[in-house]
Amino acid sequence: LEGGLAETAHVFLAGNGLPGRLRPGFAILELGFGTGLNCLATLRAMRESGLPGPIHYTSFEAFPMGPADRARALSAFPELAQEASLLAAALARGPGPQDLGGLVLTVVEGDARQTLPAWPGRADAVFLDGFAPARNPEMWEPALLAAVAARLRPGGTLATYTAAGAVRRALEAAGLVVERRPGFGRKRHMTVAYKPAEPPR
Repeated sequence: LEGGLAETAHVFLAGNGLPGRLRPGFAILELGFGTGLNCLATLRAMRESGLPGPIHYTSFEAFPMGPADRARALSAFPELAQEASLLAAALARGPGPQDLGGLVLTVVEGDARQTLPAWPGRADAVFLDGFAPARNPEMWEPALLAAVAARLRPGGTLATYTAAGAVRRALEAAGLVVERRPGFGRKRHMTVAYKPAEPPR
């Protein structure tokens, strides 16, 4: 959790050109909801930018965290206390879609290898935030990354903290243009990618 909010801002927000690209109807796809920190940082950025929403935020999570554990983890970020309270109330109502004040959150529970291919949505930005590839290889399988890329709109972007070569190669094989950038803190590199715009017909 050390520097977690700053890391989220560096990797997932700045890596996807946010909040500058946000607009009503913008859709974010996330793999790995965890504590919900990325969602809360996005909500804060949206509010600070003055955007009324809606922003659609869909997160795939195999092992949802319990409310007490989430509250304990998020207490490390008192500046997000208001947003964390909105999140707790929303998740208590169910997996969604739940409106957190302009950000519409849906948490899809289960193995993303099964749930993501069945998802009918499209995304303008992707947050790849699973556990490290060495510890959680199923989250970074080429087939799953290809499914993510297929749901990215032309011109859409993707960001992740990992710079693992296998991940970069899988994203390239899925048709994305991949770039390595300076990482956050002690992490030397991170990965960003975008889906080329479709040529005119």
